[in-house]
Amino acid sequence: MRQRQFQRGRRIKIAFFVFAGLFLCFSNVDASIHEYRMEAFSPKANAFFFHGGSEGLYASKLHEPTTDSSSETKPSFKGKSIVSFDSVTFLRPKESAKSQQEMQQNTGLVEAIILEVKDRERIGGASLKSDAICCNKQLADQGSCKLGEVIIQNNPDNFGWPKRIKTFFQGTNEEAKMDFETVEINSTGMYYLYFMICDPQLKGTLIKGRTVWKNPNGYLPGKMAPLMTFYGFMSLAYLVLGLAWFLRFVQFWKDIIHLHYHITLVIALGMCEMAVWYFEYSNFNSTGARPMGITLWAVTFVSVKKTLSRLLLLVVSMGFGVVRPTLGGLTAKVVLLGLIYFVATEALELVEHLGNINDFSGKAKLFLVLPVAFLDACFILWIFSSLSKTLEKLQMRRNLAKLELYRKFTNALAVSVLLSIAWIGFELYFNANNPLSEFWQIAWIIPAFWNMLAYALLVVICVLWAPSRNPTRYAYMEGMGEDSDEEGIALTGNGGDMAMKLERQAIGDDLEEDKRE
Repeated sequence: MRQRQFQRGRRIKIAFFVFAGLFLCFSNVDASIHEYRMEAFSPKANAFFFHGGSEGLYASKLHEPTTDSSSETKPSFKGKSIVSFDSVTFLRPKESAKSQQEMQQNTGLVEAIILEVKDRERIGGASLKSDAICCNKQLADQGSCKLGEVIIQNNPDNFGWPKRIKTFFQGTNEEAKMDFETVEINSTGMYYLYFMICDPQLKGTLIKGRTVWKNPNGYLPGKMAPLMTFYGFMSLAYLVLGLAWFLRFVQFWKDIIHLHYHITLVIALGMCEMAVWYFEYSNFNSTGARPMGITLWAVTFVSVKKTLSRLLLLVVSMGFGVVRPTLGGLTAKVVLLGLIYFVATEALELVEHLGNINDFSGKAKLFLVLPVAFLDACFILWIFSSLSKTLEKLQMRRNLAKLELYRKFTNALAVSVLLSIAWIGFELYFNANNPLSEFWQIAWIIPAFWNMLAYALLVVICVLWAPSRNPTRYAYMEGMGEDSDEEGIALTGNGGDMAMKLERQAIGDDLEEDKRE
């Protein structure tokens, strides 16, 4: 007993330190703000580049210059879509700075380039049949570009785009700071920001600072904006389901079983999860920052609800409260799987929602996605294995009402699994054909589908196991031998006595099996 308590305490400590570490890693969380913390440029062709961020941006609704009512000089960006540069600073190596003349101007150039994804072929020498990104002497002599600058072919349909902003190092200064500049977006699209260097002497240059990206209706990135409306809709959907369940719960409170409390908890968590996400997105959209507390609560609600939803499906499939009064020796295994799944899901959700707005590397995300996918597979296998055993027991006992109930549940679960497999295939196809996020305006439907599917399954369970005046339809009735059926399977004479004996023996075998498990 002491050893078990010690191991349990040790697990709790490990989990605490894991979450504490993740919390500290993301203690400074910004929303649509791309932060650069002394990061290096990467070589490509004859240039060095740094990816400053990418987001889906809608076209500005207002193009006239406006001022804030509280200040005559402060510009107002209400109704505008912008990318602004805030304290972006470049630091070149000391050797590069010392090799310059102190009184000389423009001793090094860094270019910030903003482009829409459809204009990506206009950057570099592809149109000039050259692999170069920066203009070389040969191309400069042809008059195609300016020596030492990035080759850009202007879009004739969108004057001044792709946008180029130059920042020069002066004399022997090691730092060059960009002027505060705001670029207005007048065309809806997926925009990329790159910082590029053509001067080989600036190899090893670092960047720090941040850029702020804003849509016309707020700071929510374009891919996330539709989700705020979706979470508001889902909050109302859970509220309606919760009210209907509560009225049924109160009406038949004398016939409530333990399973009903579990269903109530899942509905309440779903309602809270959707509401918290809606208010978190709404605050994010209006302020441009994601409060750590609200986001952490939302992430935890997601993890807890996902875990309890899967446990609900599992215990229902095992026949808990329907064909068996307890889970027996399986309780510890079910709880352990639930705890492991919660930890894995919480870690993944923390990284996805509390990290920087820039995407995480594929390897880092894969490291967290794989355990969750593996545990989901374990849940699915265990659920269908348990369903098979439960259906077999009900058929053996000839309990027609409960058998029909579980057949309906099995069909609903099978349909959801098929839809999940089909949707996973669609996700893979979507991501394979959308490497540059060109279809960002419909990307929100991917997470929305999983929320809708979870809600639909919960509604099915609520309908099938709704409280009623006749609890024998779904409840385990030990006093009645568990196999009495409201449909009335007549057992008369010696044959009936023999059947009853066989049923009691089957129940006894089930209880012994539960103990062994």
